[in-house]
Amino acid sequence: MAFAATPTITQPKRVALYLRVSTGRQAEGDVSIPSQRDVTQRFCEAQGWELTCEFVEPGASATDDRRPVFRRMLEEASRPDRRFDVICVHAFSRFYRNGAEMELTIRKLRKQGVEVISMSQPTGDDPSQLLMRQIIGIFDEYTSRENGKNVSRSMRESAKQGFWNGATAPLGYCIVEAEKRGSKIKKKLAVDPVEAELVRLIFTLYAYGIDGAPPLGVKDTTKWLNAKGYRTRKGAAFGVGPIHNILTNRTYALGICRYGVRNGRTQELNDPESVVEIPVPTILPLPLFEAVQAKLTRNNPKVTAPRVVNGPILLTGLAVCATCGSWMTRTGTKRGNRSYSYYTCAGCHQKGPSVCKGRHIPLAKLDDLILTNVKEQLLAPERLEDILCKLVERRTSRQTEVAERRCALEAQRDKAKDRLARLYRAIEDGVVELDADLKDRIQAIKQERDLAETAIERITDTAASRTEITPARLAAFSDLMRDKLDTGDIHARKAYLRAVISRIEVGDENIRIIGEKASLEKAVGTTLTGKIPVSGLVRKWCTQLDSNQWPPD
Repeated sequence: MAFAATPTITQPKRVALYLRVSTGRQAEGDVSIPSQRDVTQRFCEAQGWELTCEFVEPGASATDDRRPVFRRMLEEASRPDRRFDVICVHAFSRFYRNGAEMELTIRKLRKQGVEVISMSQPTGDDPSQLLMRQIIGIFDEYTSRENGKNVSRSMRESAKQGFWNGATAPLGYCIVEAEKRGSKIKKKLAVDPVEAELVRLIFTLYAYGIDGAPPLGVKDTTKWLNAKGYRTRKGAAFGVGPIHNILTNRTYALGICRYGVRNGRTQELNDPESVVEIPVPTILPLPLFEAVQAKLTRNNPKVTAPRVVNGPILLTGLAVCATCGSWMTRTGTKRGNRSYSYYTCAGCHQKGPSVCKGRHIPLAKLDDLILTNVKEQLLAPERLEDILCKLVERRTSRQTEVAERRCALEAQRDKAKDRLARLYRAIEDGVVELDADLKDRIQAIKQERDLAETAIERITDTAASRTEITPARLAAFSDLMRDKLDTGDIHARKAYLRAVISRIEVGDENIRIIGEKASLEKAVGTTLTGKIPVSGLVRKWCTQLDSNQWPPD
């Protein structure tokens, strides 16, 4: 008996398209990716393949695998439930521009049952086709490197001619169009009047202080700016690192911006001879910049040891020997089953009695003595009011000065608006013609008006953010501090002590507790929230916010 053979039904290959362009400008143009999609789809249809998905990578270089969409595609290719058996690209240069990496990736995918096919270049298992693919990969890598070298050379030449190559401008500058060469727009740096005022303020705060206040450090300058409502271009609060970078930026005083200092990909320093100096307008006088650099050199900070903030000893980093100024460090002894701890002058303990005669005070005794006197002497509401009285008077006088400054700014703004209105009226009536000189004059008056309006807004925001010190607030602050010093753990007690005390001088007859009125004023204004503004050398530490929030009760 004869049986008819059952025909075998071949399932069509499932295909994923990988579409890529190298730069964001190409992706914004939205020309190359639709073209790649169109030709690869028609190629798959001609082969009878089923198109199941596509992976689009806009603006990513193919010299390595640091491409999010590309990695996601490779991860899916390694899974049993993948949606494709073939990855189709317009050309191998879209897949990789590194010959060795491309070959290793293709072989790895083949072991997982996924083929990489180029619709415009030969692919297959034939030795000649394998050789051709490898040669194509090497040529693509060479072409990519040559293109990168040519682009770098062009950008360096543009920098030599004094043009800006498109990176983010430093604070205080803006990017303006300088000239047009064909379809290319050449740009330069110009001074942004509002941001330039902020840069001058930062340098002045650090070098000389402001409004009769003493000069500030880098950290205090950062705190001052944030407290007054100043923000970065992106609307974020300033950080210590960015402020330090601003204070050390020579561009502001020397009028030279250095291009090509580091390799953009590896961040390694380039050859100093290849660095290009671009001339830009200056913002600061040279003496002010030199004064800041001298202070930075003189006050080169040392990293505070973690034990000072996070250690188990209450007065570490606060108590000093009144004789030699050395820190009081913890020492101890053991007798039988009992341990005894002391605060000891580190100068005597580490360098001998020739440096300081030294003193030893039982640890618990000094802790209790300081806590008792702080609660009884400092935290009494009447005492707090007496201490802060002069600060309140100073704040009142400053508010008067600020009000006068605001009136002057409003007069300056109104005067600029009036001058603009008269100029516009004269142009409309035909009294004057709008020529280049008049345009420049109008622009200058507009900048004067805008600068005055911005300064008025900042003064308004600063005035709104001030916290009024009232007897009720002082009493609440006193109660909160007493509670924290009585019931808080060692870290909380240290934090609250540091908020109001900067130094404790331990002598034989007297112990002096020293603090700054400004710190006390700040503590009164912020501590009532229960979020004492202190820092610690802890990983993932967040000021005034727990980095790992507890769920709500």
